[in-house]
Amino acid sequence: MAVSASTNFRRTASRAARRQQLIDATMKCIARKGMGSTTLADVATEAGLSQGIVNLHFESKDNLLSETLRYLAEDYKAQFDKSLARAGPHPADQLRAAMELDFKPAICDRQKLALWFAFWGEVKSRPAYRKICAESDQYYEDVIEQLCSAIIKDGGNATLSASTVANALKSMTVGLWLFCLISPQTFDRHRALDAVMSYLRGVFPAHFSE
Repeated sequence: MAVSASTNFRRTASRAARRQQLIDATMKCIARKGMGSTTLADVATEAGLSQGIVNLHFESKDNLLSETLRYLAEDYKAQFDKSLARAGPHPADQLRAAMELDFKPAICDRQKLALWFAFWGEVKSRPAYRKICAESDQYYEDVIEQLCSAIIKDGGNATLSASTVANALKSMTVGLWLFCLISPQTFDRHRALDAVMSYLRGVFPAHFSE
């Protein structure tokens, strides 16, 4: 009996949904137990599935973790690109939107931050993680540096280095994310964003005001 196109579509959608279900479960397990302590059995239990299903879709823990990191990176990039597109054509507005995104609940979330820091802690010994993180970081850094360069050309402080400003912004953001992760009782996302914006007001006073 021939398999209809609609049946094929349903099967494909089901596979994609099941893989996402397992990735979501993996993120919860890592955030709760840490990467080293998370097992395929933990993921299966969290997802309400058998371990055989996990093996069927990902074959190994390494593959599952790599795909989980890839999902995190792609999800961040999609939100980053959308934020810049919504901000309009002006570099200062786009840079502001990028900084605001990094402290929104969808990004500055303790579970997601725990995942990022867990993967960053493994990049030295895991080439697959290193490649995914490097590509993600490079894309972010290139865009932020380009925006800073455009602001400088538009009348910003000509003595500034766009790469220096971009590096400072990334360092501030990662440091504040770590603060959110380890001190959730005292962390305030609005104050964190204000700290970053205060820096931008200092280096680009003509483009960023109160």
